[in-house]
Amino acid sequence: MNCIIVDDEYPARQELAYFINNFSSLNIIGEFDDSIKALEFIKSNRPDVVFLDINMPKLNGISLGEIINAFEIKPIIIFVTAYRDYAVDAFEIQAFDYILKPYSETRIVSTLSKIENALNKNIISDKITLWKDEKMMVVNVNDICYCEAHEREVHVYTKKDKYIVVSSISEFSKKLPEKNFFRCHRSYIVNINKITEIIPWFNNTYVLKVEGIENHIPVSRNNITRFKNIMNIL
Repeated sequence: MNCIIVDDEYPARQELAYFINNFSSLNIIGEFDDSIKALEFIKSNRPDVVFLDINMPKLNGISLGEIINAFEIKPIIIFVTAYRDYAVDAFEIQAFDYILKPYSETRIVSTLSKIENALNKNIISDKITLWKDEKMMVVNVNDICYCEAHEREVHVYTKKDKYIVVSSISEFSKKLPEKNFFRCHRSYIVNINKITEIIPWFNNTYVLKVEGIENHIPVSRNNITRFKNIMNIL
């Protein structure tokens, strides 16, 4: 579970990092005093949690929060600020919490605990059991490149193997982490971390090439906007 801190005051970042490192299992993968740079990092790295100050140069915290809240896959937003006046704005963009500076140890530790509980409820195991040649094989979900619906079955492809699941693709998609897998077509789910090439196709659609697989995966017109948002296509 990864997080970033966005605050233009170095001592404030240090204090918050201390509590995160000592009172939670969150992993800090970035600290930013520039909200524009933070936004680019969030797009590319998809942290689970963003701790966000409001009084920021260039782009204030509320504006950054509004942009983040429009993402298809959005992180938890925690505002940590000295300003009381923006609480209503913060919760209108679905902020998880709004903590006033200077905060007490009890307050920040309580929030960290709530964050972990919320994230743990959404964790999907990184292992999945699939059938191959009448054997039940334990597969790491991160090794799955894409899935394709075939009538009442789902064919699951990794670089090395193909597996068969008796299921609808809609039901099978619930077993996969939403952060990494995208339903790009009514018959296809793709692991976005395995995409190596995006090829423009007919009617303003795309076909995708994924790591280690020769087959092309289509993106339907209905899913183009969401796909562009996820892949940061301008």
